[in-house]
Amino acid sequence: MKRILFTISIVITSFAAGAQGNITGQILDVHNKALTGAHVFLKEKNIGAIVNESGNFRLKGLDPGRYTVVVSFIGYETLTQSVDITNGATTIVNLKLTHSNIELKDLIISAVAERPVNTLSPIDINLRPTNTSQDILRMVPGLFIAQHAGGGKAEQIFLRGFDIDHGTDLSMEVDGLPVNMVSHAHGQGYSDLHFVIPEMINYVNFDKGPYYAEKGDFTTAGFVDFQTKNVLEENFVKMEGAQFGTLRTVAGVKLFSGEQDLSTGYLGAEFFRTDGFVESPQNFNRFNIVSKVSTQLNDNDNLTIGASFFTSRWDASGQIPTRLVEDGTITRFGSIDDTEGGETTRANLFLKHTHQFRNGAYLRQQAYAVRYRFNLYSNFTFYLNDQLNGDQIRQKESRMIYGYKSNYNSGGQLFGKPFTTDIGVGFRLDDIHDISLSNTVERRSLSDVRRGDITEGNLNAYVSETLSLSEKWSVNGALRFDYFSFDYDDALGSSNKSVGKPIVSPKLNVNYQLNSSTQLYVRTGLGFHSNDARVVTQQGGQQILPRAYGADLGINTKLTGGLFVHVAVWGLALNQEFVYVGDEGIVEPSGRSRRAGIDLSMRYEILPGLFLDSDLNITKPEARDEPEGQNYIPLAPTVSSIGGVSYKMKNGLNGTLRYRYIGDRAANEDKSVIARGYFLADAVINYTHKRFEIGLSAENIFDIDWNEAQFDTESRLISEDESVSEIHFTPGTPLFLKMKLSFFF
Repeated sequence: MKRILFTISIVITSFAAGAQGNITGQILDVHNKALTGAHVFLKEKNIGAIVNESGNFRLKGLDPGRYTVVVSFIGYETLTQSVDITNGATTIVNLKLTHSNIELKDLIISAVAERPVNTLSPIDINLRPTNTSQDILRMVPGLFIAQHAGGGKAEQIFLRGFDIDHGTDLSMEVDGLPVNMVSHAHGQGYSDLHFVIPEMINYVNFDKGPYYAEKGDFTTAGFVDFQTKNVLEENFVKMEGAQFGTLRTVAGVKLFSGEQDLSTGYLGAEFFRTDGFVESPQNFNRFNIVSKVSTQLNDNDNLTIGASFFTSRWDASGQIPTRLVEDGTITRFGSIDDTEGGETTRANLFLKHTHQFRNGAYLRQQAYAVRYRFNLYSNFTFYLNDQLNGDQIRQKESRMIYGYKSNYNSGGQLFGKPFTTDIGVGFRLDDIHDISLSNTVERRSLSDVRRGDITEGNLNAYVSETLSLSEKWSVNGALRFDYFSFDYDDALGSSNKSVGKPIVSPKLNVNYQLNSSTQLYVRTGLGFHSNDARVVTQQGGQQILPRAYGADLGINTKLTGGLFVHVAVWGLALNQEFVYVGDEGIVEPSGRSRRAGIDLSMRYEILPGLFLDSDLNITKPEARDEPEGQNYIPLAPTVSSIGGVSYKMKNGLNGTLRYRYIGDRAANEDKSVIARGYFLADAVINYTHKRFEIGLSAENIFDIDWNEAQFDTESRLISEDESVSEIHFTPGTPLFLKMKLSFFF
């Protein structure tokens, strides 16, 4: 397959038109860190390119002459350089940018053929209250998270009218490693980001919708990719202390720096513990260690090796019924079964190789292996099903993940127009042992409900072609192919079942440059999310890969030099919201669904160093096969907004005052039960010096009572004769103050 796709690429890009010239090069910072997402702008032609994760860019099909290259990136000094283009020649431009004040005038909008990189930088991360990498997800416009099991469990996610649970409709990766766990013991797509140390994040790339050929399974609502640092700018030690027995220590040390900075490496470690703000201590402990080495093998080849290990243990007080809080039996921070909790470990190893060709093309390859263990105790219904022992369950699994991915990116001309080809192939194999659902009492096992072994594979390939029709128009067309195989060996049923299925996902995206400050785009595409292997094998291969159909119409514009606005109108339809519910060991098909909405984003530089940002997301989610009034999608958000004011002064003071709001939403299909919304405010203030930083963060500064996770659940207490269906919730954090002190050396 790879050879065929490579041949197609060579044939397509061979339609050269005469002897036009090219510009290629690399954009780094002074520490040799790739400035992914930086913009390279050709002033005379009003066209540009986006710097990729290796720091490289490419501009093709330029007429001979002198041009002005402008390189900009928010938070860095803008550089300008004149270059001469000659017939058939490639001009190399390598530049290093230095840090400067954040200024929105550095944001350039041009008719780039590539998809702009939406990045969350270390600057963004440092100005938000952050305890784990899961918290960084809240920085994605329109994305909300909720914790409901003691801090160690992956958070519940909401985005674009989806209750994504723990990752069913949002693809997540870290350094190219998959985060979503297929056929997981707790739920399809389960995504735990606690193995990432926030201080080691270089940037976070994200986008919404199923429009990107390199993204496959789970990319329906969108994707989020974390990229950790290849280069540690300086050694550091950070200590944090907060209420509720909360302590955190993190450190990073450069291992070496080779001759001429050809090799870099670092070691990072983190320890975190907290009792939590609930009455039953969480006893949450988390330990992370990570190491990364990057070396320039020669002028054209780079090799990166990364390894990390993560482990955590916690207790949880679980979700509590509203009725017990209202009658005073327990407080909102109380519990019914405080023997819930769990433990998880993850070890990662990857090798990434990048070869840069002389003409600016590159080949990137990565191989990885992941070792993962999971053990979770939960009790959602108390004594509803077993009035003697209670309804506590254990979900457990152990797995190995093996994978490989590669992509070849080249540029040329098609009938005299710049043309870019991106071809990728890959596979992923999950070898899952002893995946089980068991009945337990105070973490003592009673009986297995389900138990077995799963082998699940995904073979994939894609081709993506981008054509710059003119200085104003660019078109991207792509085709992705995936083949899934599912094998489930049922240890209780003494049977083995296998199912396989292919799926093809076309994409078409168009960009139009209206003027020097405004860009319009249309994105369309088909995507999918896979289903649990135990379900699809049991049902003979039905609804393995529910299809998603999406379209976005958007505009990016700078109304003034310091005001940027983004507006998108979008729609997304799913053939079937049909996932395995790990909490019950059953299947809950909910039929076809449809979502439509508007995304509004604004970034405004009020004064130098003073910024205002706000994101508003309005969505109408509905079940397509249900009558009016019965077609609400439980817990799907309809109105949400995040925003704030941030400042960064030359004397080292910096901080932010932020808000997050999510409106009331239906908790069941007829909206007779409501999940209450909330409005919260957080604040951060830091003083940064060359050798140290001190800071204070405050979450929920107005100390509002709010519910973080909410479910319409039927439950029964041991003292009750009848069950009750109502909102069960986990309380949100009260006012939470945290001090931090960092040293740099």
